[in-house]
Amino acid sequence: MSSTTAEPVGRPPAARRPGGSRAGHAYLLIAPAVVLVLVFLLYPVLSVFWESLRHHNLTRPLDDGFAGLDNYRALLADEQFWRSLRFTAQWVVVEVGLQFMFGLALALVLNRTFVGRGLARALAFSPWAVSGILTTTIWILLYNPTTGIGHYLASMGIGEYGTSLLSDPGTTFWALVLAELWKGIPFFAILILADLQSVPLDLYEAANVDGAGPLRRFSAVTWPHIRRAVVIATLLRAVWEFNNVDLLYTMTAGGPAGSTTTLPLYVAQTAIHDQDFGYGSALTVTAFLLLTFASMVYLRISSGDSKEGK
Repeated sequence: MSSTTAEPVGRPPAARRPGGSRAGHAYLLIAPAVVLVLVFLLYPVLSVFWESLRHHNLTRPLDDGFAGLDNYRALLADEQFWRSLRFTAQWVVVEVGLQFMFGLALALVLNRTFVGRGLARALAFSPWAVSGILTTTIWILLYNPTTGIGHYLASMGIGEYGTSLLSDPGTTFWALVLAELWKGIPFFAILILADLQSVPLDLYEAANVDGAGPLRRFSAVTWPHIRRAVVIATLLRAVWEFNNVDLLYTMTAGGPAGSTTTLPLYVAQTAIHDQDFGYGSALTVTAFLLLTFASMVYLRISSGDSKEGK
């Protein structure tokens, strides 16, 4: 008699099971991407955290060494750090708030049907396609004290000839806000308009039958459909404005007298200009933690409002 045992009916042989090999192939395919992430993302982040715990100033190489929390203690007593943090908060709130309001209004207008709507959309979205350096170059020319906006304002009796809007502490902030608005509004308009396209027209027709006015239609029909896109758009734009360096550095370099220096710009000045990489890394870590905490709070509040609105 044969002692061989038959394989259970209905179960394929172990050699025929493709699950293990498929999983191995999947891990093998994503391995290069994982390695690249670890090398080019995780390693630099950990390096910045380590540098923040060291004295590393190229102008004073003899003082290099482990610093512990000395850089963070110095940060708490740094007046320029607190000034840059206050300006950063002001810059983000004003910019994101105005960009959202004007972007929402622009999206609502472009969502309507009218002659030349395609051309209007192309012109409205075109600033978003312009590079940051080119944007600042355009606005520097517009703010030129002899040939720009300031010259024409002086001709109307507003201000004086030869005065730059970027050198006067009373006008610098709003001049920068206007330049950034021109580029930031299309971002909100594009995302909100994309969501407006998905709102069923039947809901608007039903609201009209019920006698709902424009504000009621917006709050009951439009806003629930675009709210999620608005939350994501405002968060993304807040992060970008927090890290805005190119426009502020090119137009004012943080001046006059450091009044337009954001925290990332202060990091760049400390690490690149002063060559103090230890203290610059401590500023970077602090900015990262503050931005992460603010983002988590914002998402928590937004998700809470969303549940209440359901």
